[in-house]
Amino acid sequence: MAVTGWHRPTWVEINRANIRANIENERRHLPEKVDLLAVVKADAYGHGMLEVAHIAKDAGARGFCVAILDEALALREAGFDELVLVMGAVPLEYAKLAAEKQISVTVFDVDWLRQLPELKIPLRIHLKVDTGMGRLGVRSFDAVRDVEDEIAKRQDLVFEGIFTHFATADQLETSYFEKQLGCFKEVVASLKERPAIIHCANSAAALLQNQHDFDAVRFGISMYGLTPSLEIAPVLPFALRPALSFYTEIVQVKELAAGDCVSYGATYERKSQEWVATLPVGYADGFIRAYSGFEVSIDGERMPVIGRVCMDQCIIRLPRYYPTGTKVTLIGEPNTADEAASHLGTINYEVTCLISERVPKKYIL
Repeated sequence: MAVTGWHRPTWVEINRANIRANIENERRHLPEKVDLLAVVKADAYGHGMLEVAHIAKDAGARGFCVAILDEALALREAGFDELVLVMGAVPLEYAKLAAEKQISVTVFDVDWLRQLPELKIPLRIHLKVDTGMGRLGVRSFDAVRDVEDEIAKRQDLVFEGIFTHFATADQLETSYFEKQLGCFKEVVASLKERPAIIHCANSAAALLQNQHDFDAVRFGISMYGLTPSLEIAPVLPFALRPALSFYTEIVQVKELAAGDCVSYGATYERKSQEWVATLPVGYADGFIRAYSGFEVSIDGERMPVIGRVCMDQCIIRLPRYYPTGTKVTLIGEPNTADEAASHLGTINYEVTCLISERVPKKYIL
């Protein structure tokens, strides 16, 4: 059982108003007929799936995208009756459950359909086309036709949608994107019957590319106020508002003398006298060992994490004495998720997704 740490001074704050603003700005940016599907997989990228789903629905999202069936079931159990699409693989034995809950599933292999037993209730299908991502999806016109033919044979299947996923939509150089887009449009044009929902845009494409030919976009990372890549940040159509901040408080302050060492391995040794503080957060919370050397902040002033991050604690070097209980910003202004990602050698998606269930979420505004 996952235990959330409500009784210690480490927490995440999620700004509802910022999520709402990001969605509303994107909806204004889209053609009127194009729906926004909120991507809430992976606990809404660490922001809290059910709470974000409520915010997104209120802001005008027409449905949700998730990665696994259990996420879709959680939305249904929470009372959401909008379209919910599972974008990952759903095992055959759970297809009936998906149909019963009116959950849309992704089909990427005609053999899955051929092996599917009679369901007696309709199952909503979205065909995934691999136009160059190399992950899930059919890769030929023949495979598309085979899927169409299998659906046409049965009364228990509804061809609700077709989609693809772009590999380079978050890059300024668009030749590969254009190749994928052209391929997808050819596939759509070849269909015997157009499904209700044709969608291809992730956040980057939804922000930068024309969506007049499509019915929906899948709005993910940018719903949370994070740019899909720093490369495209200067050309975004509107300013994104980050929703997540990660905080803790100082639990002990001490003065080290020259020669004193800090944390496992004694990798940090003081050359002169200095103040240090212990923080009750560590890699079990998603503040991983690679954060060593990253600068957190107090009242906007930066200070480094020193020594090795432990499972439940870490240590920072202070420029002066601070009392216990002082609030420390781990992720937020000025030390943003993008800066954390750069320090870790990764992307902002991973920074927020890493934050564990042990860290409580507090929703503001």
